[in-house]
Amino acid sequence: MSAVDVALVAIGLVILVGGGELLVRGASDLAARVGLSSLVIGLTVVAFSTSSPEMAVTVGAVLEGQPDLAVGNVVGSNIVNVLLILGASALLLPLTVRAQLIRLDVPVMVGVSMCLLLLSLDGRLSLADGFFLVTVLVVYTAVSVVVGRRSAPYVRESTVGEKERPVWLLLLAVLGGVALLVVGAQLLVEGAVGIAEGFGVSGLVVGLTVVAVGTSLPELATSLIAVRRGERDLAVGNIVGSNIFNIAAVLGVAALVADDGVPVADAAVALDIPLMIAAAVALLPVAFTGMAIARWEGALFLGLYAAFTAYVVLAATEHDALGGFTAMMIWFTLPLVAITLVVLGAYEIGRRRAAREPLAPS
Repeated sequence: MSAVDVALVAIGLVILVGGGELLVRGASDLAARVGLSSLVIGLTVVAFSTSSPEMAVTVGAVLEGQPDLAVGNVVGSNIVNVLLILGASALLLPLTVRAQLIRLDVPVMVGVSMCLLLLSLDGRLSLADGFFLVTVLVVYTAVSVVVGRRSAPYVRESTVGEKERPVWLLLLAVLGGVALLVVGAQLLVEGAVGIAEGFGVSGLVVGLTVVAVGTSLPELATSLIAVRRGERDLAVGNIVGSNIFNIAAVLGVAALVADDGVPVADAAVALDIPLMIAAAVALLPVAFTGMAIARWEGALFLGLYAAFTAYVVLAATEHDALGGFTAMMIWFTLPLVAITLVVLGAYEIGRRRAAREPLAPS
C-alpha cells in the first residue's frame, strides 16, 4: 500500500460525489420533460449510466486475460448494490416501492440472475450466451419504457421564477455526470486494487470485494444523493436496473468480445452467483411488505453484506475462524433471515386479504 493509492481513493470519492449529484439533477429533470416516471428513468438512463464503470472494468479484464476479475466484479457489484447500497439508502430514509417494481423489474432481476447461473454451469459464457443476455436486455428495456409511460409521469417541484432548462442542457448534465462517475470510479478502483494486491489476494476475491465496491460507488453516490433529494423511486430503480444491466449487458458484451467466451470459476458457480441470486430474491418480499424498504430492513441488508464480506476475506486468507463462522451462518443466521422474510410476506398477504387490498397495488 502506497500514499499514491490512498490519494487515488480519496480523489476518486470526491469526483464520484460530484458526478452523482450532477447525474441525479439532470436525470430527474429529464424525466419531467419527456413524460416518464422517475422510476423508469432510474431503471434505464441512470442505471445504465452508473453501470458504465462495471462495463469498462469487466470488458477490460476479459481482454487482458483476467476472467475471474471480470466475473467477480459483476457478481460482487450486484451483491453490493442490493445489500450495501439499498441498505444504506433505506437506513438514511425508508424507500417507497411502486407496483411496477414488484410486478416486473425485481422478477426480471431474479430471472436474469438465475439465467447467469444456468449459463455458467458448463464453466463458460459462450458467444451464444452473450447474444442471449443482450437480447434479454433489449426486450426488458422496451417493455419497461412502455409500462412506465402508462404510469403517472414524474413531476418535479419547481421554484417560483425558475426557468425551465432546455433538453440539450439536461442531456449534457447527464453525460457530464456519467463522465465524472467513470473517472472517479477508475481512480478509486486503481488505488483500491493497488492496496488489495499488496495483501496478496486472488483476482476473484479482489473482484468480489474491492473492485465490486469501487465500480458500485457511482450507484452508491447516485442513490444516496437521490434519497437526500427526495427521489426515492429513482434510487431504487437505479439499483434494480443496474443489476439487470450488469448481467445482461456487461457480461453479455464481455462474452461477445472475448475470443472463446468468458470462463466462470467453479467457486463462482458454487457460491458467489447463488449468493447474488439470494440477495435478489430477498429484495422481493422486503419490498412487498408495505410497498417500502424500511430502516430496519436496510440495517438487515447491511448486516448481511458485512457477513458476506467477512466470509470472503476469511476464505481468502484461510483463517482459523472460517469453520466456526461458516457454521454460524449456515445453521443460525441464514435460516433466521429466511424465516423472517417468510413471516413478513405471509403477514402482509394476510393483512391485505383481510383489508381486501390488491396484493400488488398500482
